Parts: sequence; C-alpha cells; structure tokens
Amino acid sequence: MASKKDTVCAVCKQGFHTLLELSDHYQWHRSVVASKGRQFERLKLLETEVQESNEKFTKKRSKTRNIESNSKDDGSNLLDLLDSVHSSSEILVDIISSRHPEVGDETTTVVLLCGEFLKESKPLIKQGVSAESLARSFLLAAKSAKERIAELAVSIDDKLSLAKCASTALTSKYIGGNKEFLSGMVVDAITTIGNNNRPNSIGIVKVPGGTLRDSFLANGVAFKKSLPHAGFEQGATTVSCPTILIVKTELQLKSEQENTEIRFFHHFQSPSVIYRKLEKCIRSGAKIVLSCFPIDDLAAKYLADQEIFCTGHCSEEDLQRVAAATGAVIQDSVENLIDKNLGTCELFEEMQVGYDILNIFSGCSLGETATIVLRGGANQLIEESVCSLNNAIILVNKIARNPAVVPGGGAIDMEISRYLRQYALTIAGKSQQFINCYAKAFEVIPRQLCDNAGIDSDSIIIKLRQKHTGEGSSTCGVDVSTGGIVDSFANFIWEPAALKMKTIDAATESACHVLTEMN
Repeated sequence: MASKKDTVCAVCKQGFHTLLELSDHYQWHRSVVASKGRQFERLKLLETEVQESNEKFTKKRSKTRNIESNSKDDGSNLLDLLDSVHSSSEILVDIISSRHPEVGDETTTVVLLCGEFLKESKPLIKQGVSAESLARSFLLAAKSAKERIAELAVSIDDKLSLAKCASTALTSKYIGGNKEFLSGMVVDAITTIGNNNRPNSIGIVKVPGGTLRDSFLANGVAFKKSLPHAGFEQGATTVSCPTILIVKTELQLKSEQENTEIRFFHHFQSPSVIYRKLEKCIRSGAKIVLSCFPIDDLAAKYLADQEIFCTGHCSEEDLQRVAAATGAVIQDSVENLIDKNLGTCELFEEMQVGYDILNIFSGCSLGETATIVLRGGANQLIEESVCSLNNAIILVNKIARNPAVVPGGGAIDMEISRYLRQYALTIAGKSQQFINCYAKAFEVIPRQLCDNAGIDSDSIIIKLRQKHTGEGSSTCGVDVSTGGIVDSFANFIWEPAALKMKTIDAATESACHVLTEMN
C-alpha cells in the first residue's frame, strides 16, 4: 500500500507537469497572437500605402519600388505596382485585384474598408476570439448593410440628373467653368452607345491646341492619322459604306518582321512580292486598309491609284476599337482574305483638327461607339482633364446601366454605420460587439475624404453622427468645398447603389478570407 508521502509526491509531480503544459500552451498562445499581430501590421502597411497615395491625389504621382512615377493615382494601379513580400499582404492584393472588374473605380474604397475591418478585428483576435465567429458576424452585418442600401436607393433616368452627376465627378481645376459643357458631352456619349457594354466603346483623343471649348464628340471611332505618305493627296477623304480590311503585316519593300526565315547579306525583296500582296488587298474588295505596321510610299501610291484609302502605324488599341465596332477580323497576312473578315460602316471621313488629321468611322455595324476629341493648350492640362473625364464616364455609365443611386460623399457610409449600431442592439451574445466593430469601420470613408481635402476629420465625423441620428438626415455627407457637411443627394453627389453593394461584398469577403487564413 502506498504511503502518504508517496501519494503527495505523485500529486505534486502531476501538478508540476500540468503547470508545465499550461506554461507551454501559454507560450504557444503568445507566439500565435504575436504572429497574427505582425500579420495585421503588414496588412495595415498595405492600407496605409493606398491611403497615403489617395491623400496625394493632387500630385498625380505615387512612388513605389522600381517605379518612379505613376500618372493615374488610383487604387487599382497602385496595387498592380506594389511588390508584396508578405503572404498575408499578397493574399489581400490578389483578392482585391480579382474583384477589380466588378468594383471598378472603387478599388481604393475596398482597400480602405478591408483594412479598417482588419484593424477593428485586431484587438479581438488578440483576446482569443475565433476568426470564424468574426467572419460570420461580418457577413451577417454586410447583408444588413445591403438591405439598408436597397431601402435608400432612388432611381434616376433623365439626362439633366446624369449631367449634374457627371459635373460632380469632373474635379479637375483646369476644367473649371467648363463642367456643364463637358458633362453634357459625357452624357451624349453614354446615350450614343446605348446598351453597348463593349470595352473601349468610348474613346478619348488628345489634340493639343485650341481651348477646352473646341472639344467635340465624334459619333464613331476616331484616331490620329500617321505621317502622310506619297499619294495621300490622291486618296479619298470621304467614303460612303466602305469595306474595311485590317492587316497585321508590313506592306513595304523590305524584309518582313514576322518572317523567321534566314536572310543572307545583301538580300533584297523583289518588288513582285509587294505587288502580289497589294493585288490581294485590291481583290478582297476593301476600300480602306489599316495596318499597325508601316505602309511605304510605293504601296500607298499603288492603292491610291485604285481609290483605296490606307494608313499604317496605327496603334493596337485603335485597331481593336475599329475591329470591334465594324466587325472586321484582324488578319495576320493577306492570304485567303474572305468577305466575312471585312468590316463595314456607314461613313468614313478624314478631318483636320489643329495640326493633326483624324480618321473617323461613323455608323458602325456592330453597335454605336463614340470618341471625345479633347483640345487644350498644354499636354499636362489635357492629361489632367482626361483623368476627370474617365471618372465621369465610368460613373455616368454605371448609373445609366443601374439607375438606382444613393447619396455619396460619405453619407451612405455614415448611415450604414448608424443603422448597424442599432441593428447590433437586437442581437444577443458576442456578435453584438463584432457588428459594432464592423459598423465603426465604415467611418473611414468620410474620414478619408476629410483628410484628402485638408479638413479636420474628427469634428466632421462628430457633426455627421449628430445629423444622422435625426429623422430624414440620412443624406448628409462631407462638403469638401466649404469644409462642412452638406445634403449630398440634393447636391447631386451620388453613388450607384449596385456598385456600393459590390464594394461592401468585396471588402467583407477579403477581410473574412484573410481572417480565416490567419486562423
């Protein structure tokens, strides 16, 4: 029978081993929490990088590794330029970049919201809260937020409202008093393409010289003509119902770039080769020949004698737009040309604009397209105007496709934050705290708007909280012009409701994915 001393020693030994196990578990828990904390810090660096880039928007420049400058200072381009070395940051960048086709210009908002969700989650994770519980609560809160957006959405479909919305997006200082002129042009371009959702349906051609008021809208595909060649004055400048041939081969008297055969020294291509190619182009019945490679004087003169217009050195983007609008198929060679690979349009014309010549294809067979010809006194000012025009085109196009809009300027974000706080009171358990953290994260959007405009963000957030607690004040947002608050909806500061829902989905799913991966 064991003595009392042996029993006490066994109990003490067992307790000692238990303490060791608890100590090891505690050290392991501390190491896991520290590891997660470091991952949160890395993700915060990513959010800070995008946030600082957004605050320096007026400089139109963001410095990144191996890249000196970037003229388009939006979130999607910055994510493309970043060189992520941490796995958590790389996961977040991949997720958000994959959602860019859906959220479009809202990539910066997705990054900020996702970063703020993770920031609010950090203290909870350190306390030992399960990442799965957080993810479930976040998804539940996102569903309630989208329901609130659907309640507040208002449908608009008149041209005047779309023009007002476009003028709000034209933020360039150079545009100044020409907002109404350009906003009307943007709405006309969207109306011209109708239900055509083809990429690059609306193009922008920059022509230096003149004033901004000299800009105009061309109802078709327009691009600059390359340098004039011999016989160009004999070519037609206006062609009705032409057939269009687009080739991706050289029409000149020299060795071709795409030919891989070995050529000997002093070899010279026979003129019969180029004439044979030109004859095939003529027999195809095409009245217009376009190529991204050079067309020399011999070929241009030969085609001009047959009343065929031709131009070379066209950019890949211009040829893709012409092919998509006219139904032409880009040919790698002039062999086996058939009618169905040729494009058609109602009218082709050349137009002198400033010191440049524009080629314009109107009445395209596969859907209408439009091109804004933008004039200006300096290239830098034109580039600044192009950035504002692109934002206006994207916004108006999305509203035209989905007429339901909600107030912008941080108004809808503050209203979602208030609504979710009230919604959290109806939920028992820890989920109430999780949803409150989710609701607080939405305040980052109006706060970021204030920081961009150099306004005291704390005082504005307090005023917005006070306003949104009252009845009928769900449309109050940030007024960057006066440094106060304003009724965003009455001042035509709108966001597409569908886009806002997709933004919330993308940010929430990205945060939940990162949380569960870290777990």
